[in-house]
Amino acid sequence: MPQRYSLAAIILHWAIAALLAFQIAVGWALGSLGARGFALFQLHKSIGITVLLLTLLRIGVRWWKPRPAKLEGGWQGALASSVHVGLYAFMLGAPLTGWALVSTAKVKVPTLFFGVIPLPHLPLPMASHGLAEGGHSLLAWIGIALVALHVAGALRHHVLMRDGLIWRMVPGRSTALLLGLPALILVGFLLGRAILPGAAPVAPDAPAANAVEAPAEDNAVEAAGNASDNAAAPAANETAAVAEEPAGPPPAWAVQPGGKIGFSVGNSGETISGNFSKWTAKVVMDPDHPESADIKVTIDMASASVGDAYKDGMLPGDEFFGSAAHPTATFVAKGAEKSGANGYRAHGTLTLKGVAKPQAIRFTLSGSGKSRKVSGSASVARLPFGVGNGDSSTGLDPKVMVTFNFDAKTQ
Repeated sequence: MPQRYSLAAIILHWAIAALLAFQIAVGWALGSLGARGFALFQLHKSIGITVLLLTLLRIGVRWWKPRPAKLEGGWQGALASSVHVGLYAFMLGAPLTGWALVSTAKVKVPTLFFGVIPLPHLPLPMASHGLAEGGHSLLAWIGIALVALHVAGALRHHVLMRDGLIWRMVPGRSTALLLGLPALILVGFLLGRAILPGAAPVAPDAPAANAVEAPAEDNAVEAAGNASDNAAAPAANETAAVAEEPAGPPPAWAVQPGGKIGFSVGNSGETISGNFSKWTAKVVMDPDHPESADIKVTIDMASASVGDAYKDGMLPGDEFFGSAAHPTATFVAKGAEKSGANGYRAHGTLTLKGVAKPQAIRFTLSGSGKSRKVSGSASVARLPFGVGNGDSSTGLDPKVMVTFNFDAKTQ
């Protein structure tokens, strides 16, 4: 029977194999999880560093306890050696490129090794982010191919050649261990798939959650449902019913499907852009008499997304929106003024993270009669609201541009 590897090498071999199977199972899905994948991204990073450390230990063990002699020469032996070298390059390169990817991201997301030990960022230029991202993805596929070749070679020796080569990586000639140790790889893969977040509930279309409501205190008619009901019952809120009012009061407007509130901020020469998928508004205004305007916009801060799971996972935290303690932000304005042919300006109050500050918005109306297109913007100073108050925000510009556009109708 061929000489076995050391017990330390055997343990490290199967442990790394199971962890790599877990990483592959999780990695396939991370890009599509959005904010739901933030915690899983952190786990993925921690296990990646674990693989890196175990691989370094495995190299040390191999240096201390040299591997058994090769049983096969020729091109087959050369191929087997090449696959082994490639696997070591994969086990080292995949974690390192992942670490580089995180270190060169626009927003420096802190990494805690299993939630305890801070992992410093690598001192790499941000320009290398694309290379790190592409390299990490390429190495994953190369690693899968190498693992497949490694498994095929092991099966060839055990089933076709019957030379007992596989027993070198089993501590004792036990059929149970021969079956159980490779099963750890399948367990790792299945566990990785099992802990993925389930399919996200089908969210209502954003515009349906944006039905406009008129303030009750002005005797205008409220839209169908209140703000909290709108996000859960889109069909009832696609248009807001306006009750008949005596002639004179300004009309209430209902947002139509297709509206959007977005935001963007500079970050070390780059721009980070996102949007809020859930928001409601109460708007009453006569375009010919803008002083009649009564506006209230409520934004669900937990609905913020920049399309990146790392950053989306940070947005609800205290460093940015603190949405657990302050789930909504509101803008309230009484009255507006003309600023051009179709332009208006409204001065009001923005309340964000429990802080209320004066805020101005600009908007334009196009169209006529009972149907208008609305678009506008506001430049919001983030620091007075405590938005971006940590180490990962040092590169952010002090002003955040907020934009909005939607169609509105009245009866």
